[in-house]
Amino acid sequence: MASGEFVLETEGLSKEFKGFFAVRDVSLRVRKGDIHALIGPNGAGKTTVFNLLTKFLTPTAGRILYKGEEITKTGPADIARKGMVRSFQISAVFPHLSLLENVRIALQRELGTSFHFWKSDDSLSALNDRAMALLEAVGLTEFRNHTAGDLPYGRKRALEIAMALACEPRLLLLDEPTAGMTHEDIVRITDLIGRVSENRTVLMVEHNLSVVSNLSNVITVLQRGEILAEGPYEEVSKMPEVISAYLGTGHG
Repeated sequence: MASGEFVLETEGLSKEFKGFFAVRDVSLRVRKGDIHALIGPNGAGKTTVFNLLTKFLTPTAGRILYKGEEITKTGPADIARKGMVRSFQISAVFPHLSLLENVRIALQRELGTSFHFWKSDDSLSALNDRAMALLEAVGLTEFRNHTAGDLPYGRKRALEIAMALACEPRLLLLDEPTAGMTHEDIVRITDLIGRVSENRTVLMVEHNLSVVSNLSNVITVLQRGEILAEGPYEEVSKMPEVISAYLGTGHG
């Protein structure tokens, strides 16, 4: 299969902490246009892999390639500019600002004035249409003037996704997007992820297997920092070693 089909690839990715390998020899390939889920029991190394991909951690060994370009030593901000965006990377919600103001701040990068809080309100009003379109995309139009800090948890995560989308990601990384949510919020966010995945690639860490089965084209199962299995959910979920890994340690 041609490497151009893959937006993100890792080769032998490893992370060692004082003799303990949190991630060992992970070779991952995320195909363009897929929703690819990274799953596994507690302590499997999922979040460590995400932190390595987005440069919050430095690999002990291995390489990371984005659209065929090696980014192993590229900084987090440069990776975001290339179109690889992790939801909370840009979207630390500003709790005392309105939803509209939060999304406008995320859009400022296009003006070359990123995070210049002293810009006049008039100069930022040009971004209102784009900001409103993003709020509409995540189902938050009616809350546009609400203070972000007052949002229920599920809608706050939707705002984070809107802010990440403001960066026009080609690869959107979502770290446990439905964690801590009510059933109603899970349904809403699952639907949202399905909609925003059009024309972009999504890599997500997710504990909720019903969300994974509904959304994912491909899943990679980690156990003790290594890849245990990979493929379509329907196939992988029936593998005895995968069932054993989950039943042995729980889904946490």
